Amino acid sequence: MPVLVHIAPANKANLIRRNGIAARKLHPDAGPGFDRLVWAFPVLPSYTLTHSWSRELKRTGATSLVAATFRIADDEPVLASHFSQRPAQMTAAEAAGFIASAEDPRGYEIMVPRRIASSEIIRIRPLPKAVGWRYYPEAKGKPAMMCDCPMCCHPGEVKSRRYRDRVRARLRANGLMTMPEMEGR
Repeated sequence: MPVLVHIAPANKANLIRRNGIAARKLHPDAGPGFDRLVWAFPVLPSYTLTHSWSRELKRTGATSLVAATFRIADDEPVLASHFSQRPAQMTAAEAAGFIASAEDPRGYEIMVPRRIASSEIIRIRPLPKAVGWRYYPEAKGKPAMMCDCPMCCHPGEVKSRRYRDRVRARLRANGLMTMPEMEGR
């Protein structure tokens, strides 16, 4: 039985302990029969790899996070993939093995197509700090974004003005138009 971890906002810990982990509405590539999903990651020997999604999830506004560890049956159908690829259907044991054997498991995810019952949860514990990556796993040392549109550069995010100005300068240096210049056309 694979052991998986689901990272959630700390204010949901009591709700998860009482009712389990609720499946959230549809992943766009999920396919037929998968209308609600619980996102998870297999527990690996490395704490950093196991909780690598925590920093990216902090970007959504949660100030503190918890890790809900749970078990599901080996033969249960799940979806698994790297976040940038189309998910493939496989059993939970195959998905955990697939991710554990990956050369770089950062960015992979397992999607369970049902609610996780509170009886399946092994433990819920607070995560002391965010570890992992932001934007995408290989982002360290690369420009934060390549576009100055509101989808790529969310207004109000930390250092967004500085990033936006840097991107606009890079676009102008390459002879390309920035978003405000395109809107004026």
